[in-house]
Amino acid sequence: MAAQTSPLTDLRQAYTTGRRTTADTVEQVLTELAGGDDRHVWISTVAEADLRARAAQLHGVRDRIDRLPLYGVPFAVKDNIDVTGLPTTAGCPEYAYRPERTAPVVARLLDAGAILVGKTNLDQFATGLTGSRSPYGSVESVLGGGLVAGGSSSGSAVAVAAGSVAFSLGTDTAGSGRVPAALNGIVGLKPTRGLLSTTGVVPACRSLDCVSIFTADVTDAATVLGVAHGVCPDDPWSRPLPAHLVEPRDPATLRLGVPPAGQLDFFGDSGQADRYTLGVAEVTRAVAGTLPIEPGPLLEAGDLLYQGPWVAERLATLDEFLRARPDAFLPVTRTVLESGRRFDAVDTFRALHRLRELRAWTDRLWDRVDVLVLPTIGTTFTLAEIAEEPIARNLVLGRYTQFVNLLDLAAVTIPNGSPRTAARPASP
Repeated sequence: MAAQTSPLTDLRQAYTTGRRTTADTVEQVLTELAGGDDRHVWISTVAEADLRARAAQLHGVRDRIDRLPLYGVPFAVKDNIDVTGLPTTAGCPEYAYRPERTAPVVARLLDAGAILVGKTNLDQFATGLTGSRSPYGSVESVLGGGLVAGGSSSGSAVAVAAGSVAFSLGTDTAGSGRVPAALNGIVGLKPTRGLLSTTGVVPACRSLDCVSIFTADVTDAATVLGVAHGVCPDDPWSRPLPAHLVEPRDPATLRLGVPPAGQLDFFGDSGQADRYTLGVAEVTRAVAGTLPIEPGPLLEAGDLLYQGPWVAERLATLDEFLRARPDAFLPVTRTVLESGRRFDAVDTFRALHRLRELRAWTDRLWDRVDVLVLPTIGTTFTLAEIAEEPIARNLVLGRYTQFVNLLDLAAVTIPNGSPRTAARPASP
């Protein structure tokens, strides 16, 4: 059987052979946008005339397609990332502003020939993992059944999962570039901090924030990452991709660190637990071996994010606006932000010291394994279930994602077969 090509490869081949033009792609996008937005994916979109002008511009340089790795590829960005010509709202209409400069990470994609379609819905101020904390409407998973889409990059994930765009950008502080991917059956890639510049991104927790990538498959995620990464001189958090980490590894040489299923909590979701076990068994067949690891230190690091002083870092950007316009915030967003006021400097240093110890433990782990294999989510919820317990169930969704940025790790969510029921998607 011939190997399937990726969606980006398919599109590129269609352009190269003349079976499709950039105008065809834009008209397809416009037709879909005209059909309405029942899923509440979009906050703003590029004007029809501007999209057609972009198609014409790219058609005029079609002889340079070999130098434009994202030629004619439609994409979306989360609406906490700046793009000139469109407002940045961060999910709060009263906060909206018109940026004077496009975020460098978006500019790199445009320079590579991509076509921006618009800005997507999110949990307000990127605070949440549900996709339900937005005045622009709650986003439902493409799996239906009233399931949450996951957040905070809900619109970006659904735009890809629904086929509206070929890829999208989100952001990730606690898992926002991975939980929505898991809940919509797509790939979510979160690189280490600073690899994708956060200049032009509304901060959530600035020392931890990452730009993330949603695609239909891993190959496309790697392609977009290859274009989007790069040091931004005016970004103090920006850093280069270490050359020694770019070399591909034969999967047969990899050692996997796998927590025994009995040490993981699936919150009563037997379908998700079964899929995790089967997924681990499948990847184990392709690698050199596996080693059981203790997940406790990782999960302890993750607990520091919302149960420690990092929640106070969210106030560093928003405190003045929050004090002046508390009514502009959704009640749940305001509750989370204001919980940061209970921490003082002593709490912060204690947490930093403990995190350093946990990071040293993690560094030693890499002497024994090359890749950690954990579930992205232990279970999921419907929008109604989240409304009943918005904060507690949000923490459940982030159980296996929150430690990653605190420990400065890279992570990728990949679909893990068909779940036992459509109501419980499964991803490692």
